[in-house]
Amino acid sequence: MNILYIIAGTGNFYCGTCLRDHALARGLRDAGHDTTVVPLYLPLVTEAPVEGEGPLFFGGINVYLQQISSVFRRTPDWVDAIFDSSALLRIAANSAGFTKPAALGELTVSTLKGQRGRQFKEVGKLIDWIATQAPPDVICLSNALLSGLSAPLSAAFGVPVVCSLQGEDSFINTLPQPYREQAWQLLRQSVADISAYVAVSRYYGAVMQAAVTIPSDKLIVVHNGIDLQGFSDIVHSSYPPVIGYLAQMIPGKGLETLVDAFIRMHMQRPKSGLRLRIAGSLTPADRSFVDGLDRKLVEAECRDCVDFLPNINRDQKLEFLRSISVLSVPAVYGEAFGLYILEALAAGVPVVQPRHAAFPELIESTGGGVMYDAEGPDGLADALAALIADPERVRMLGERGRNVVMAQFGQDHMTKRFLTVLESVTATNEQNRRQDHG
Repeated sequence: MNILYIIAGTGNFYCGTCLRDHALARGLRDAGHDTTVVPLYLPLVTEAPVEGEGPLFFGGINVYLQQISSVFRRTPDWVDAIFDSSALLRIAANSAGFTKPAALGELTVSTLKGQRGRQFKEVGKLIDWIATQAPPDVICLSNALLSGLSAPLSAAFGVPVVCSLQGEDSFINTLPQPYREQAWQLLRQSVADISAYVAVSRYYGAVMQAAVTIPSDKLIVVHNGIDLQGFSDIVHSSYPPVIGYLAQMIPGKGLETLVDAFIRMHMQRPKSGLRLRIAGSLTPADRSFVDGLDRKLVEAECRDCVDFLPNINRDQKLEFLRSISVLSVPAVYGEAFGLYILEALAAGVPVVQPRHAAFPELIESTGGGVMYDAEGPDGLADALAALIADPERVRMLGERGRNVVMAQFGQDHMTKRFLTVLESVTATNEQNRRQDHG
């Protein structure tokens, strides 16, 4: 099968959706399918090199310039190529606020319009390039914010389009009106052009099915999987206990809640030796938020007990997971999945999560953690304190979670389930084509 996989890049940080998409593309290629990854907007940031990567389209600078001025909708390719250079795009990605949702309402709506939007030239360039390659059997979109491409690509190549669902609502719902509702309406209109939606959890599939009115026969749930290489070698030195956080350092992931919970635990037992290690992506736009947490820890006289580890690579991530006893990322919004849960459990580290969004689904499936109900830092502090006070339970939950993740949540398992979706839509498309030529 010839698969074209279109992925939005971040330019300067790792994200869970990107890690999932890259792992899936590698898995499809390892399974013997020709898979070409096409980055959009910004360069891809990956833990491992991406094989079969095509040129970047819809470069973030060009997309923005085309939005604000008709002049840039008519510039020649050589001018566009200057603005699409990796160096300029990475500089743009490092600019605070470059991708802030509040400033992107009109732009988001325009790109969701596809050929009817102000970025119509970019759609044409992508179609022209695909036409020079081996014909795709199926086209995969990494998220629904790319669904403006579904109609023109399906029409141009006569192949099914499969769209993943993995956290789009948290972006769309921060857009100002009227762009928020316009974006949702455009997503509803694109349903007819998409052959199948692949949601990363039952929870998030239900959220998007209700919001976008997706027919049940078009919605399939395929849980995320991770590259398990290196995780089985992790051995922990359990005490003194270390609480870990592994996610983007932003308010929505609940980092401030975790810091407040840690401060409370430290004040209650100042000589316990308890530590907090915070790892994950940190962009210039979020530096002031993290600086505020740093000041809070200084004021609470426990800054020496906390490590900040921004922008770690894969090897450093494995070392980080080796150093912690329990992990918590108490996201305050409706997390579609939470890849960090699989990474922690694969390392034998149990998790403590709020009882909402996709967390109950994952913890019940893996048996590798505990949940708490009370909102805010107090409920989290109580749950963390109860768990780390019982080292045998920590060990048991971590071992159980690791066994399940190793058996059911690897990259190969995700790939096999995703492939069944691709095989189904391509078979249906071929059947329909034969009937049309009847």
